[in-house]
Amino acid sequence: MIDQKHIGKEIGSFSVTAEAGQLRLFAKTVGETNPIYFDENAARDAGHPGLPLPPTFLFSLEFLIPSQAWRDELGIVPARVLHGEETFKYHRMAYAGDNLHFQTRIADIYAKKGGALEFVVRESRVTNQRGEHVADLRSVLVHRNG
Repeated sequence: MIDQKHIGKEIGSFSVTAEAGQLRLFAKTVGETNPIYFDENAARDAGHPGLPLPPTFLFSLEFLIPSQAWRDELGIVPARVLHGEETFKYHRMAYAGDNLHFQTRIADIYAKKGGALEFVVRESRVTNQRGEHVADLRSVLVHRNG
């Protein structure tokens, strides 16, 4: 069982620059067709200062957290991990070239099916290079036991 004493634990803090090439690739991969995600002129014509981050792109950046030691500390076995869900609450737009800072903590730990499935809820606060609150991310990792 994953010990609930870890609830509230800070598990990562890192910064990453949102690169235009990554944004375009992500947008293409998820089937986005709006030109504001590919063409800087189209983005500016739509009132943006540059290419905006496509919806859910922040989730892919969160995978860049430099250390996964928290998983070992909790006893999480990567081969037993399933993706549960993710949610996003946006506070302002972010754009290619922004330096985004992620602060991640464990918000909850609980079990279902008599402990056969354990859930670890992570919450990340994302700010930009000006310290402005960009978004809150919530993701659920499911750990299968046995």
